[in-house]
Amino acid sequence: MNDWAGIAWLFVLLLFNAFFVGAEFAVISARRSQIEPLAEKGSRAAKTALYAMEHATLMLATSQLGITICSLLILNVSEPAIHHLLEVPLALTGWSEAVIGGVAFALALLLVSYLHVVFGEMVPKNLAFSLPDRAVLMLATPLVWVSKLFHPVIVALNWIANHIVRLFRVEPKDEAASTFTLDEVATIVNQSRIEGVLDDASGAVTAAVEFTEKKAKDAAVPLSALVTLPDTTTPDEIERAVAKHGFSRYVIVDAAGLPIGYVHLKDVLREAEGPDADAHANAPIPAKRIHHMVPVSETTDLEDALALMRRSSRHLAQVRDARGETTAVLFLEDIIEELVGEVDDATRRRR
Repeated sequence: MNDWAGIAWLFVLLLFNAFFVGAEFAVISARRSQIEPLAEKGSRAAKTALYAMEHATLMLATSQLGITICSLLILNVSEPAIHHLLEVPLALTGWSEAVIGGVAFALALLLVSYLHVVFGEMVPKNLAFSLPDRAVLMLATPLVWVSKLFHPVIVALNWIANHIVRLFRVEPKDEAASTFTLDEVATIVNQSRIEGVLDDASGAVTAAVEFTEKKAKDAAVPLSALVTLPDTTTPDEIERAVAKHGFSRYVIVDAAGLPIGYVHLKDVLREAEGPDADAHANAPIPAKRIHHMVPVSETTDLEDALALMRRSSRHLAQVRDARGETTAVLFLEDIIEELVGEVDDATRRRR
C-alpha cells in the first residue's frame, strides 16, 4: 500500500470510528418516550432504534469492537504512511536518520491522535448527546446490521464481560435507562426553570413533583378543625349549616364525637321532595343518606389515598393513626389543592 492510500484510509477509518462512537452514545442517550410514538406510527427506523435500546449491552459491545478495530487500523495503516511522508521534507534539514525518524514519528502520532480524538470521538459524541433522538434513528439501523453480521463474536465478548461484571456483584442491564427517579425529575424541573425553558408560574409542575412525597396526614383536616353535625341532625339543620358555613358536605359524628360518615347538600334536597317533605324536614336524616368514609392510614401516600377514594367514589376519607383511632378527615378537594392550588367549594360564600 502506498502512502497516499494510507492517507485515504485514515479518513475512511475516522468516518467509521465516528459512526460507532455516535451510535454508542445515541443508544444510551435517546429516550423511549420520544421513539415509541414514531414506532407506533409504523416507522421502521424507530422500531429498529427501540430494538437497539432494548439490547443496549449488545449494541455497546458492537460499538466498542468497531472503535477498537478502527483505532488499531489507523495506527497500523495511516500512521506509518504519514510518518513516511514527513520523512521526505525533514531529510532536507540535514539531521541524522535517527533524529528525522524520531521527529517524523512524533509529528505523525500527534496528527493522527488529534484527528482521531477530535473527529473520530468528540465531534460524533457531542452530536449524539445534542440530538440523541435524531441520531439513534439514523445510526441504529446500520449498527444493528453490524451486530448481526458479527453476532457470534459480539455475543461471546458480551457474555464474558457480563460474567466479569457479576464478579463485582453487579447485575448487568440489557436495556438503556428510560426512566427517572423522583429526585431526578425534581432536579430537571428546577434546572429547567432556572434556564428559562420551563414556565411554571402557577407552580403546578413543582406541586406535582412534591405531591408524590406527601402523606395523607399532610393534607387531612384534624377533627378539632372540622365543622361537624350530630347523627341526629335534620334536613332543616343541614340547610342552616349550609347557609352559615357554605360547605356542600358535612361530617356526621356520633355521640362520642367520632366521624361515622358524611352528608351532601343533595341528600337534603332529596329528603325535601315528596308529599311528606315537611315531616322529613324535622326528622333525623335517614342512615341511608349518610355516606361512609374510606379508611386510610396517616402514613398512606397521598396519591394512593386519592386512588382509593376514586375507586370507592368517595369524597372524604377517615385518617387513622397507628392505633387505629381516627385523627382527621381527608377531603378530595384538599388533595386536588395540593396539585392545582386553592379550590373553593361550589356552595361556599366568599367573605
